[in-house]
Amino acid sequence: MAARSRREFLRMTGAGAGFLALGADFARGTDRALGLIFPPANTPVPPEAHRMYPSGVRFLSTGVGLERMTPEGYDKVVDRIVPAAKQLAREGANAIDVMGTSLTFYRGAAFNDQLQTTIRKATGLPATTMSTAIVEGLRAVGGEHLAVATAYNEQVNQRLEVFLRECGFEVLRIQGMGIERFEDRPPVTDDELLALGTSVWKGASKADAILISCGALRTLGILAPLEQRCGVPVVSSLPHALWAGVRLLGLSGRAPGYGMLLERG
Repeated sequence: MAARSRREFLRMTGAGAGFLALGADFARGTDRALGLIFPPANTPVPPEAHRMYPSGVRFLSTGVGLERMTPEGYDKVVDRIVPAAKQLAREGANAIDVMGTSLTFYRGAAFNDQLQTTIRKATGLPATTMSTAIVEGLRAVGGEHLAVATAYNEQVNQRLEVFLRECGFEVLRIQGMGIERFEDRPPVTDDELLALGTSVWKGASKADAILISCGALRTLGILAPLEQRCGVPVVSSLPHALWAGVRLLGLSGRAPGYGMLLERG
């Protein structure tokens, strides 16, 4: 992707919509509130949010009760997303961020787009999803040919590959961890994530970016090391969904020390 295209993309996805939505509150300099909708129930605000953005934004969270990362599991909870967005709006959110990658890509790109439109109409607030965030992140770093690492089983990986193709990317290699419930296994370690990311990159020699998909994978601390190891930018669900969300609030999204995209905001 040409440098000019990247600049155009960043300009189009800049802070303008967030400023318009915030109005007088932004002018007064008060903290803006980002409402986060997580797939599992009772999910607290992840520590990454405060590490990346320790000031200038408040985070609100709710969950929709996903029990298993399968299409059947998503079907059971997908209709709870818009009511959750309305709840966050009542609690004072200034923008909505749906923090579930597979929950928002599993029915394809058109569904993800429609979901955002529905949330905006229902709440009157700017809205994004984790799936939109990874697309924006990949476009911002010029990624077109992808090595993809995920937490998912093969069925969900196939749906991710379809979504990415619909968004204009080429998936050179995709490899998942086969996880349907994180409760069924020990926590995923940084070493596992680095090994998985390195493996998919080595299996896709022409990849110009690495994608790590699944908001439950805690990848913030391995973004820069993986980029240094592989020499290409890394986009990952949780940190880059937070990046996209705070940009809706009129902030730059910059979080130095956490990889190429977050370094520049």
